[in-house]
Amino acid sequence: MGKRIIPQRRGRGSQTYRSPSHRHLAKARYPKTQETTGIVKELHHSPGHTAPIAEVDFDNGETSFILAHHSMWEGSKIEVGMGSRVKLGNILPLRSIPVGNYVHNLEVEPLDGGKLVRSAGTYATIISHGKTKTTVKLPSGKFKVIDSRCRATVGMVAGGGHKDKPFAKAGKKVHTYRSRAKRPKKVRGVAMNAVNHPHGGGDHQHVGVPSTVSANAPPGRKVGRLSSKRTKKKKKKELKERKR
Repeated sequence: MGKRIIPQRRGRGSQTYRSPSHRHLAKARYPKTQETTGIVKELHHSPGHTAPIAEVDFDNGETSFILAHHSMWEGSKIEVGMGSRVKLGNILPLRSIPVGNYVHNLEVEPLDGGKLVRSAGTYATIISHGKTKTTVKLPSGKFKVIDSRCRATVGMVAGGGHKDKPFAKAGKKVHTYRSRAKRPKKVRGVAMNAVNHPHGGGDHQHVGVPSTVSANAPPGRKVGRLSSKRTKKKKKKELKERKR
């Protein structure tokens, strides 16, 4: 019986693989009020985020932390709601934003606070509007259909180009990734001992076992390439059935 592999240990959620709470200043979420205006009080560096976050005082007395957009400054005004102008930094429902505009921090469900496109320097593009749905193009190039009532911020996330700055030394990378509960380095399975990984061991580095595993395999064996869900034979069979 070998040791548990790293993905298994991470999935257990122990303190070793958990992002430290003191490195997260606050949750960057939209205000619950749908129609309001606010002033950016202060911009904060948040180690748990790639982008800076802004502390905003709204007219209804609520103070919220939101993701800072590109070219935001302390003292800038933010409008929230359908009646707001399509202006950089304003938060509007997707149906109120014209096609072709850049947006970020999109909600997946109305009033969930923002879930998509939150990394520094990223943005999504409004592609088309339907009766109740809006199609957006995500940074990955994937097209996603979202409820038109979901809110988004006009513009792109601040902090673009952060990847261009080198870490300079390994220690800085370790601490940076630790804040986000990510792995600063990745060791290949074939480089490990047999006790640590199914691909480990042997006189020289080689997998030694089939590198494709079943999608139904237990977590300790699910390493390498997952077997395809649909083979060429199945695909041909499906095409023949469609022609009939």
